[in-house]
Order: sequence, then structure tokens, then C-alpha cells
Amino acid sequence: MKKRIFGISLAAVIALSAGLLGACAPQTPGDDDGNKPSEPQNYVMPTWSGNTNEGTGASTEVAVHDPSVFYDEASSTYYAFGSHFAVASSSDLINWTQEVGDGSTEATGQRVSQELYGDGVNWREVLAESVAIAGAGMPSTWAPDVVEHDGTYYMYVSLTQGFGKSRSVISRVSSTKPLGAKQGDPYADEQVIVSSTGDGKANCIDPELFYDKDGGLWMVYGSFFGGIYVLELENEGENWGLPKEGQGYGTLLWVGGAGTSGGQVVEGPFVFYNAETDYYYLMVTYGDLNYSYNMRVARSKNPDGPYEDVAGNQMGSAYSDAFGNKIAGNFVMGDANGYAAIGHNSVVEKDGEFFVVAHVRRQSSGEADHVSGGHNLYVFQLFFNEDGWPVMNPNRYANEKIGAGMTAEKLAGKYDVVVHSRGTDSGSATFVESVPYTFRADGTVTDDASASVGTWTLDGYYVEITLSDGDWAGTYKGVAAPGWDSMYVNDPETEAHAAFAFTAVSDAGRSLWAVGTFAAQ
Repeated sequence: MKKRIFGISLAAVIALSAGLLGACAPQTPGDDDGNKPSEPQNYVMPTWSGNTNEGTGASTEVAVHDPSVFYDEASSTYYAFGSHFAVASSSDLINWTQEVGDGSTEATGQRVSQELYGDGVNWREVLAESVAIAGAGMPSTWAPDVVEHDGTYYMYVSLTQGFGKSRSVISRVSSTKPLGAKQGDPYADEQVIVSSTGDGKANCIDPELFYDKDGGLWMVYGSFFGGIYVLELENEGENWGLPKEGQGYGTLLWVGGAGTSGGQVVEGPFVFYNAETDYYYLMVTYGDLNYSYNMRVARSKNPDGPYEDVAGNQMGSAYSDAFGNKIAGNFVMGDANGYAAIGHNSVVEKDGEFFVVAHVRRQSSGEADHVSGGHNLYVFQLFFNEDGWPVMNPNRYANEKIGAGMTAEKLAGKYDVVVHSRGTDSGSATFVESVPYTFRADGTVTDDASASVGTWTLDGYYVEITLSDGDWAGTYKGVAAPGWDSMYVNDPETEAHAAFAFTAVSDAGRSLWAVGTFAAQ
């Protein structure tokens, strides 16, 4: 059912539900758990302060395809580097400035490459060895990753002969400035990291560097048929950032599906470590980059795997479209235009909080199976459920804070709910449409006709939701979180508002999102 649920008064909800609370009521914060104090109420309801067009309140966008976020400590700035030379910057992960590119469509061509490599300098000359290996089939570089070491900024870039071609190469260039020529020091000094001349075993694109908990340095990469690999890199001396000898393509972490029966692309890998859970998380993207991109995750106790999903599937053992917890896919909330092709993400940690930075497209107005616009940069906060699995706030980041003080009474109300499909729809923009559910303070969940469709419990900010409604049946573990509900409209002065949301994952690896349609009080 695709419709807008109009706001309700929380006070009314509380009044109606007060008489229903009893022995079966959900746990309130602090119940039977001294580690979850009910005071103080330290969650923060956000107020949107993102980029806006003056006088309209409508959000502006920055275009960064395949964004890789790098935090520059020297300038206290986040930089998102992407394919086709696009770069955006931010001081707070909310307000973004287009540094390289045009801000609306994909940035390609020599014009914008000069801002990184130098005025009048052809990037093909700077990357001459890489161009020779890849066959110079593409008009620009793909999916760069920037890291800083001892005052030098290293940009790892990839080139390929073409879409789905294994003739590919990852190399790096360096500068004393994150924006290279734009800040007075062009990127130069090419060094090849890993390459394939077309043997079909690996697709050497989409590099991302990460440190393990002991300070070791790694690079995860890969796409299409070969799957996702990891290489251990030197972490000291003149060979810093270069592969240790004798690894070949490295260790296979996630088997690729392209070319198999019913197989999907597996690409855009990113690995991060959470010290609290003591797990490494490997995120990848499945599907078509224009229509069906969707994010998956698996985890491991070791940086080089093996990585497993919530169902115990090992990502390096075989390919399946059902492998990996599905974090996000195409969806529609209420009567809003849907979000599409969410993927090729990176993850950044800020003050102990984690954030997903991904490119997103939008559903074409009035066209259920079409998308429009460029690949715009969106940021979503990432949480972890009681079992240590990541779940993503369905709302764009607006400085919300998760914390103690949530109760069943505060959370009770109507929500637009989606459960993401397990697999990937091939060759089309298929959207999961929301259904209106009411989460009642007595621990029940009802549909629009007031029929029971499940139950829910609350423990601190952790939530467990059990649904019995058709294809969505299952138990989902996640969190209750504040958010800025800007999905339905573009004008923060009218209907967009702070509201609660649920985000959870089932033991089958399907994500449930519920966005409150009431203004939180």
C-alpha cells in the first residue's frame, strides 16, 4: 500500500495506550539491566541543517559516484572522492560542498581532471603505465581512495578496459595536498599496485585501504566475476602502502556472481573494524549500478576473513544472491519518490559513531520502475544491534543521537514499514513499497485495518520485532533511533520533521525499516 499516513498526536497515542500496558508490555529502558540506565534521556532529536537553496528550504545535492570518504586531520575536513574525478567536502557530514565536478550529474573529462592533476596536464600521461595495462578503454578513472601517511596524500585509483572487463589496474599517485593541483600540488608519481591483463581471475578496481586493530595495513578491492580480494600492504619504510611480496591477487573474501546463472555483480568493497564488537565488517554492493544496487555486509574476527553473514553463510566459499545481510535496497516510503541504487559505500567513524556514505538515485516522479538524476552523495548513521550486526538509519544523517530514555509510550504510533527483499532484481528498478503499521504500547503491531501482524519489545534502545505478515514474517533485531524524516517532502518548513525510526535485521539477513510519521515530542 502506497500512501501517506498523516501525523498523529503522541499525546493521543499515549492516552489511548496507557490502559493497555500490563504484564506483556515491552521492557522499558533499564529493566533488568544495570548497563542501560533510564536516566538521563540522552538521545537527541535532530533538526535538519543541511545544504539548502535559499528561500525554498529544498536540499541541494552533491554528485559523487562511488564515494570514498577520507577525514583530513590537518584541515578537520571530510573529503568524498569518487569516480570520474568527482570530489566533495564537509566539516560535519551534513553540509557538503562540490569541490570537483558540477554537483548534479556525473563529472567526466579532462576539464575536471586538471583540478587534481594540474592545468594543461592530461591524466593519461600521469597514469601512463596504468593506461597501457588497462587498454585505455574508459574516459576517466574509477573509485579512488585517498589516505594520508607522514604528510603525504596517496590516491589509489583504478582503470579498466571497460564495463565487466578483467583487463584492469589499480595504481596510486601522491601529493602534499588532498585536492592536489587545486590546492597547489598536482597528484603525480604513479606506482602500480596490482593489475590483470585479462585472465578473468580478478577485476582490479575499487580499492579501499584499511588498518587492522594491530596497525597492519590492507587493501580490499575487486568487482564482477573475480569477486572481492584483500592484499596485505607494507606499513613502514619506503615501501609503505605497496603490497607485500608473494600474494598474487591476494585472498579471496567474497565470490563474484557475474557470469553465473542468475548471478549479480559484487563490487565496491569496504572493510572497517568496530572495537566494541571486535569484528571486521566487509560491505559490498550487488546489482546494476543504475537501477538495482543494494548494500550487503558480512563480518569476521580477522581482516582477511573468512567473512560470514547472520545466517552463517561464508562469503568466500561460493556465490549466492542470498549471501550477505542486505543493509539497503530500493524502497518507497509513503507517497514519496523512492530511493534507488543505494551503494558503493564507505564507512567513517566520528566520535565513536559510524556513518555510511553512499551514492543514491531517486525514483522518477510518476514512474514506478524508473530512476532519475545523478549518483548523489547521502550519509546515513549506522548502528549495531544486540548481536553486533550493523543496521542503518533509513533517514539521512541530521545530527541525531541514539541513547537512553526511550520508552514504549514515546515510540508508540504509526510507522511506514518496509522489509527489503532478500535478493536482487536484475535489470530493473524494482521498489519495495511501505505498508502502514501501528506499533502499540502494549507490545502489539497492527496493520491499517487494526488486525494483528506481530509483536515488538524494547530494551533500552534495542528493539526486537516479530512479524507474521506474509513474506515479511520473521524476527528482526535492531534499534530504535531518532531521525530527520525528510523523505516525503523537500521543504523542511512544512512536513519534514524529527521522528523515531526502527532499523533491524532478521536471522535471514533481511532489513526492516520503520519510519514514524508523527512529530516526536
